[in-house]
Amino acid sequence: MTGDGLAGTAAESAPTRHAAPTRHAAPTRHIVVMGVSGSGKTTVAEGISAATGLTFAEADGFHPPSNVELMRAGVPLEDAHRWPWLRELAGWMAERAAEGVSTVLACSALKRSYRDVLRQGPPSVDFVLLDGSAEVIRERMGRRSGHYMPASLLDSQIATLERPQPDERILTLDVALTPENLVAAAVSGLGLLPDGTG
Repeated sequence: MTGDGLAGTAAESAPTRHAAPTRHAAPTRHIVVMGVSGSGKTTVAEGISAATGLTFAEADGFHPPSNVELMRAGVPLEDAHRWPWLRELAGWMAERAAEGVSTVLACSALKRSYRDVLRQGPPSVDFVLLDGSAEVIRERMGRRSGHYMPASLLDSQIATLERPQPDERILTLDVALTPENLVAAAVSGLGLLPDGTG
């Protein structure tokens, strides 16, 4: 028997080893409903959550007390106040993605740089911009109670808003639509299914 034959015999008698199956986390969707204060972000994000089962979070709830106090006093936040907050939001979405949980977040995300931080969290993020006339938004803000963002900050937020750029995945909807129509347009436009996938 030749050396080649011995090698072949040994190879044939060796136990076959199979690679351990790779576990892939279920694909998740992560939606950020964005816009200036009073545009209806929370209402629409909660509606998307109810329609699809995505886990809802309100970005304002992640602000440290120092940021909240500034906003209550009508003082616009500087970027230095926002970076830790945005990184925490990105981390929250990334953690949910690792758990196989899809999310929908209500967050102003007014600047491209803010949205870029949020994109560093889960594998992909889709944005829904609620946009429209300042008059409509101002009137809605006047009807709200118990919210710490005063209407006086609306002009500052409108000035800060950076419109979607061509390379951004942002679905823009008109705030003049009813909340129900906004939710339906968002779910349809994003191709979301009742189980939150799509």
